[in-house]
Amino acid sequence: MSRRAAVFLAATALATACNRGAPVAHVADSRAISLRDEALRSARVWRPPATPIARVDFAGNPAGPRALRPDDDLDCRFELTRTSGTTPKFECKLPDGDLVKIKYGGNNPELHAEVAATRLLTALGFGADRMYVVRRVRCAGCPAFPFESLKCYDRTGLLAACFAGPIDYGRSATFDPTVVERHFDGRKIETAENPGWAWYELDRIDPAAGGSSRAEVDALRLMAVFLSHWDNKAANQRLVCLPGGDRAGGGCTKPFAFVQDLGATFGPVKLDLPNWRRTPVWADRATCTVSMKSLPYGGATFPDRRISEAGRQMLTGLLEQLSSGQLTDLFTASRVIEYDEISAETRSAAPWVEAFRNKIRQIADGGPCPQAP
Repeated sequence: MSRRAAVFLAATALATACNRGAPVAHVADSRAISLRDEALRSARVWRPPATPIARVDFAGNPAGPRALRPDDDLDCRFELTRTSGTTPKFECKLPDGDLVKIKYGGNNPELHAEVAATRLLTALGFGADRMYVVRRVRCAGCPAFPFESLKCYDRTGLLAACFAGPIDYGRSATFDPTVVERHFDGRKIETAENPGWAWYELDRIDPAAGGSSRAEVDALRLMAVFLSHWDNKAANQRLVCLPGGDRAGGGCTKPFAFVQDLGATFGPVKLDLPNWRRTPVWADRATCTVSMKSLPYGGATFPDRRISEAGRQMLTGLLEQLSSGQLTDLFTASRVIEYDEISAETRSAAPWVEAFRNKIRQIADGGPCPQAP
């Protein structure tokens, strides 16, 4: 047999194998899409807070199993995983086997904004990942610049070139400041095309199918505008099946939709008090319309929406339970006031609290909202 004939036969065999596999992959993709559609239709976006809002302690890290203290020196072992985005981060395994995400960098506003935003949303009953402030992280096997090394490896697949040789677990790198991220509990519901959900998809949630009410969905929309959550691409929101909700065949009886990446908040350039303060909640107060078109990406996946009166009242009722003392603790413990690249004014919690309360007033004074379509 000639070399050309052999190559032809090999290519034909490969094409046949691929074609045989294609229907299977298509069926799997179709099933995943169907399960995601079903879950989104019946998804909840809010649940009663575990702790009464007025009693939430914002001065420390989230409580619960495997909680971390702000003065912890954390030891972990570097894990070679894929990475994405622009925030310096890497995954690391703790001595007990727990795999966590480490975010680091003194000039990284997301280390502060995301801690504050996740704690706030959790306290109000909206889902969020758990973010822990720690003193420092000692990472065995980490290169000096792990995020850059991981991005290089993702692009090239050349471990030795990107990590200056094999990973050396006998060598450690220390990172300070850092925050530790643990994912919100629940199995991810996703497809190859949709790793998360876009804000325009919230219209598909159906209370008749067990999904959240219009008031709850509108309260979440209004909360996103309140925080200026402008980097709202679908990958930054997550759909999960809460523990105990899995059913045979991959379905879910307890789907929950929440924001998973809240680093780009509190202003159009992240942790930007002057512009966050100047950004109004309402694009049109008379119709209770909200918009993010004036923010980076022109609103991204967040379309203009008219908020229902029930949604406005719901979020007002949640936010008004927060005391000034709690808000002071929120901005202090999340180290918002310690970020190196903010102005002198914002190194006190007081102006942050004032801006926060002013936004609550805008929502409270915005009603009654006309009947939304």
